[in-house]
Amino acid sequence: MRKDVVLITGANGEIGHGLIAHLGERKNLSIVAMDVQPLDKTLEPYCERFIQGDILDTMLLGRLVAEFEIRTIFHLASILSTKAEYNPETAHRVNVEGTLNLLRLAVEQSQWQGRPVQFIYPSSIAAYGLAGAADKDKCGKVTEDECCNPITMYGCNKLYCEHLGQYYMLHYKQLAADHSSVHVDFRCLRFPGLISSVTIPTGGTSDYGPEMLHHAAQGIPYACFVRPDTRLPFMVMPDAIKSLLDLASAPRENLKQHVYNVTSFSPTAMEFYNRVKKAFPDSIITFEPDNARQSIVDTWPADIDDSAATRDWGWKPDYDEDRAFDEYLVPSIKARYQSA
Repeated sequence: MRKDVVLITGANGEIGHGLIAHLGERKNLSIVAMDVQPLDKTLEPYCERFIQGDILDTMLLGRLVAEFEIRTIFHLASILSTKAEYNPETAHRVNVEGTLNLLRLAVEQSQWQGRPVQFIYPSSIAAYGLAGAADKDKCGKVTEDECCNPITMYGCNKLYCEHLGQYYMLHYKQLAADHSSVHVDFRCLRFPGLISSVTIPTGGTSDYGPEMLHHAAQGIPYACFVRPDTRLPFMVMPDAIKSLLDLASAPRENLKQHVYNVTSFSPTAMEFYNRVKKAFPDSIITFEPDNARQSIVDTWPADIDDSAATRDWGWKPDYDEDRAFDEYLVPSIKARYQSA
């Protein structure tokens, strides 16, 4: 018999680390992790199996399906916003074609099992596209359906995959003779900037916040690539993991939409700087805006409306800005580098 498992792609990423560790502590489910790089040694005890490979490798995915009965997919693998702009075609292949491969796997598993397989998909505020910095204050908190005109390849990929997931859930092969009533159970979160004390960020355009913290803790000078007045929504990694698990456990009948915003606090880069300087007084941080990256950040909202998530599945972050810095980020990051 094939074994029931949870599949997690992008296992070595920021979210993958937190999710695998959290789920692994439960000890009541089996995790199959997948990444193009070797698995972090600290995650190995939590995983039933690790598969090093590419989500574009359909033969590899086929072997995975033959061996396991997949109940839930957390599809975390992607090329993030900054890296995607240097090689947009590669980003499109990974972010879109890779997601398409996983959605096809999920819908096939759903039909074979006779019940929907959950497909949990993290999207991003990069799916938004405001006219520029002047629009941020006018727009206020942005809902899921507003201002969806992304200017980055990553944002385009995420927005399209949100729609792909809804297609596979609601309309897959709707005119075909073999059309089935059993489809994938697609659930999507639009994340703000994420900050982890465990992993160092790589390739995100909102990473100036966590980069500032990690550099300061190591005594490395840091040049912030956005203006001091730049404001974006953020959340810490424990809340990101909580939101994924809360959405996954919500009764399907309670969900009135397929894409949900989640957020926690929205500091300016200067407010972030002040928090970092308070924790690390000797840190050297300058503001040296990069015009290209700044122009991207200026199209993302200063805050997002997550009231739909609160209404439908009781979403509420555990960490506001004070708790995020005072109880999670600063103590954890200090401990990490003091012991290094």
